[in-house]
Amino acid sequence: MYKVIINVTLKDSILDPQGTTGLHALNALGFQDVKDMRVGKYFILMVSSANKTYARERAEEMCQKLLANPIIEKYSVDKVNFVGVGTANSGGTL
Repeated sequence: MYKVIINVTLKDSILDPQGTTGLHALNALGFQDVKDMRVGKYFILMVSSANKTYARERAEEMCQKLLANPIIEKYSVDKVNFVGVGTANSGGTL
């Protein structure tokens, strides 16, 4: 079993109104040292796989087919860590 961490954000060329709103709010709260903010999605997946390479390949495929919109978003598979056999549970707690 592999724990896979995926980050999805808007491409740099796409305006991020949620990030802009958050930036303005942080600045208004006194955090003027924050100069830019982008908002994205963070996924933690438990992938049943025989090896790390296959787990990463499956994560890439999931991003291309569902987790990211390739027209406006970019993604990165940041971590693929072995967490043992049978460590996932049906309760959804990662």
